[in-house]
Amino acid sequence: MIKWRYFILLQIVLVAIVGALIYSHQDKTVLIKTPPKALAQWYKPENKRQVWLHNMFKLRREMQAVQFYAQQQNSELLTKWSSGLKTHYLKISEMVPSWEKKLDRVLISSLEQSVADKNFSAVIEKSQQLQQNCDSCHNDYQAITALTYRAPDFTKISMSDSESFIDHMEKLSQQVNQIKIASEDGMPEVALASLAELTGSMDELGQVCTDCHKQDKKPYPSEQMKQTMASLEQNLKTGTLKQQGRDLGTLAVLACARCHGSHRLVFGAKQLLSYEPTMAELMKH
Repeated sequence: MIKWRYFILLQIVLVAIVGALIYSHQDKTVLIKTPPKALAQWYKPENKRQVWLHNMFKLRREMQAVQFYAQQQNSELLTKWSSGLKTHYLKISEMVPSWEKKLDRVLISSLEQSVADKNFSAVIEKSQQLQQNCDSCHNDYQAITALTYRAPDFTKISMSDSESFIDHMEKLSQQVNQIKIASEDGMPEVALASLAELTGSMDELGQVCTDCHKQDKKPYPSEQMKQTMASLEQNLKTGTLKQQGRDLGTLAVLACARCHGSHRLVFGAKQLLSYEPTMAELMKH
């Protein structure tokens, strides 16, 4: 009996230690659920089409139609849309077998029976329960899946001279800063040389941007960017330090910040989420 008491006491102490460690690291730890790797085959670039997304879009539309026609008590159209709802709901486990356990087959079959019985109030109730089933999965995976499979991946892009995209962006940043440094320190020749390099680098970047932005009618660099660069060039020759700073700041917003706001943030988050730490890093943490 005494030995069992010691054993139970030891377990309590261990649980307390683990709990204390978790609590002490709560400001450093974020827990997320990552989607199964099998999901990748239904997204670009592994698939030519965004198959998973299209299935989700169909489900959302069918769920809305089922609830709408149940409220209207339109049995014919309710049957049509509920059939599609069941098909695309069950297709989830066909595409990602490990998510079979997340499906409520009993509920979807019960919904189908309620449609056949023309029990419209039951259809509404069960479709709402099914929506909750979908929402629970979305809460766990929707954001992380979008970041993983829909955020741009710049690591695979190469520039015309085989320079990596990441290195090219770093070079652009250095050229912008070199203009600012040289401008403040009274070295207009250096600033103008850096501006010329920046102009060429931006032209190179624009050629790569069109690989994704095929339908975008606004070229990079845009006409507004070119006008700002022309003004900056003139002010580096004859303007005041304030005028130079104003033009450079405007250029940084137009040419850098606007694109970074939509691309760099999601790319950075994607990199963090896809990074797999080593055992040594985990132990250190």
